[in-house]
Formats: sequence, C-alpha cells, structure tokens
Amino acid sequence: MKYKVRPTRISPRSSAQMPKIRKAFDVATADRSPRTGRVMPAPIELSTDQHSVDQQPTYRGRFAPSPTGPLHFGSLVAALGSYLDAFSHGGKWLVRIEDLDPPREIPGASDHILATLESFGFEWTGSVLYQSTRHAAYEAALGRLQSHAATYRCHCTRKAIALAARAAPATRRDFIVPADAETRESIYPGTCRTLQQPAAGAYALRLKVAGQTVAFVDALQGPVAQSLQREVGDFVLRRSDGLFAYQLAVVVDDAEQGITDIVRGADLLDSTPRQIFLGQQLGLPVPRYLHLPVAVNPAGGKLSKQTRAMPIDAMHAPAAWLCNALRFLGHAPPHDAPSWPAREVLAWGAKHWRRENLPRTRAQPDPTQF
Repeated sequence: MKYKVRPTRISPRSSAQMPKIRKAFDVATADRSPRTGRVMPAPIELSTDQHSVDQQPTYRGRFAPSPTGPLHFGSLVAALGSYLDAFSHGGKWLVRIEDLDPPREIPGASDHILATLESFGFEWTGSVLYQSTRHAAYEAALGRLQSHAATYRCHCTRKAIALAARAAPATRRDFIVPADAETRESIYPGTCRTLQQPAAGAYALRLKVAGQTVAFVDALQGPVAQSLQREVGDFVLRRSDGLFAYQLAVVVDDAEQGITDIVRGADLLDSTPRQIFLGQQLGLPVPRYLHLPVAVNPAGGKLSKQTRAMPIDAMHAPAAWLCNALRFLGHAPPHDAPSWPAREVLAWGAKHWRRENLPRTRAQPDPTQF
C-alpha cells in the first residue's frame, strides 16, 4: 500500500533549534560529523544517578509515530492523550517521526501521518524531527557507552536464544521466560557477554544490565518496578543488520528534544525501565511518564497496523473521531461536539482534561460510535 507524497512545509529540526539538555552535552569541544555536519557530543561519564526533570518549569511532551502505515484509533488515542496533557499543563507538544526501520516503512506514510494530524486540528511546536536524520547522534551515544565497556557484541539469533531457553536448567528457566507475550521476545541469557574473542560475522550491540531493580511511579499506572537482569537481560542497542534499536533512539531523541513528560500507550510500559536505565548510563534526565490504556480489538489484541486496525478517516467527521477518543479516555464531550470544528473539540478537551478521569486498563472501543 502506498500513499501519495505531498509537498510539506515540515522539515527536520536543525541542530541549532535543539535545546541544550545537559552540561555533559557541551559542544564546545565536540567534533562535527563529516557525513552530516551535525555537532557530535563529547563523551560523558556513565552514571547510575537518576536526574529528574521535576525542576524544569516547562512541560514538553511529544507524539512519535512510526511510518509503517496510516494512523488508527489506537494512534489517535495516544496522540490526543499526549496533546491534551501537554496543553492542559500549559506546555509544548512536539512531533517526531520514528523512521528507524526502512524495511517496514511504507513510502509516503510520514506525510500521510502529518497530514492526518493537521486535518484533526493538531498543532505542534517547531519542526518535525525525523529519526532517519539522527544516525550520527545514535552513533555518538554508542561510542560513549563503548568507551566505558558498557556494551558488547552479540552473534546470537532469536532461534539460538529460544533454544537456550529450552535447554536451560530448571533453576535458570525463570530468567529466560518470554519477556513480552505479544512480541514473544525471550530474555537474553548472556551467551556472548563473556566471550574473550567474539566470532566473525554480523553482530548486534547489547547493553550490559546490572542486578538492581529499576523503579518509577507512572502518573496513571502507579508504581512500576522491574529487574532488568531477571526480566529482560542485556538488551540490543544496534541490530545485527546495522539498524539502530528503538530503545537507543527514543532515549537519545527524548533528551535531545528536552522532553519532560512522555504520555503514550501502556503497551510500552514494559520498555520504560530499559529506557530509564539507558538514560542513566548516558547521564540524561529521566522524564515523567503516563501510560494510557491500550485500545484492543474484539479478540483482545492491541489495535495496531500489524493486526490490520482500521485507519482513521481524516476526511470524514474528524470531530466525531476525536469525541470517540475522548470518551475512550474517560472524558465525555457535549452531545453536539461531533458537529464542531476539530480544533474546538481539542480546545474543549484541553480545558476539561483531568488525569483522574483516565481509565487504567485496556479496553475495546465502542463499535457503535464509528
């Protein structure tokens, strides 16, 4: 499926527009990438301290879709929730296109997503940041970690990791159970961590995790704690095909954009401890988190492009779609709101947004409302 690419005024954010996020990213002594001309941060010392954003006066939120298809109802819920939470706090809302995985991307999907957001009345601060322009920054972050021996090469395939799980002694199987039932990703047993001479061939880069528990308080889901060693294992930062992993890119870019508050779907709750841990190793501030309920299909699976969720129709009653998303998020707009201009619905939502009204658990949208 392809989308018609339309000319757009939205362009990648230039390095001059990026906020300064930490003294550790002082560019006075930094080098410039010969490929992109971007300023590359100097190495920093690793840290396990949690740097909070609580002292920062300006709320900065974001919406970060992947261009693997059109937006669906679940995407709209995430966009709307993050947008309203930002504006109800007098903050800013940014948009980032997470075009990290070209084999999965659909030509023209980025422009289609941005056009859909505009049709629904969403307005964002500054230019859109495209992750495809950020490879030098990710490479610099990997370099800082590698300089402290925090990563190692891994030649294991998913099949090999699954075989290791089945062959593990009973006393070790609690370490190698599926970490995520939807992705069926097994806990990595550390096979390559102690290799003195890594084998030749393609390899991934994994981050070494420690034995401590990563804990935080989600603004909606409450206290969350995860032992990365027991529940995840050393995780991938760069894949064996050379592509950067989501966990690395999202941490680096949230810091680069000065994001203080991340409002997104609860399907990403399990990834949050990894992102906090990685951010700590890079000496970056830890944002605040709020994970919204996930919209599911009749079978109980998350609405997604992979499950062929119905795309939202920006050309047909966008206000009605927004009202459906508001109701899903526990906010009941006036009965005549579906006939309003979309931006008036957003304005009503920002004025009446209350975190205490948000449901915590996943739910199926009411099919009679579509």
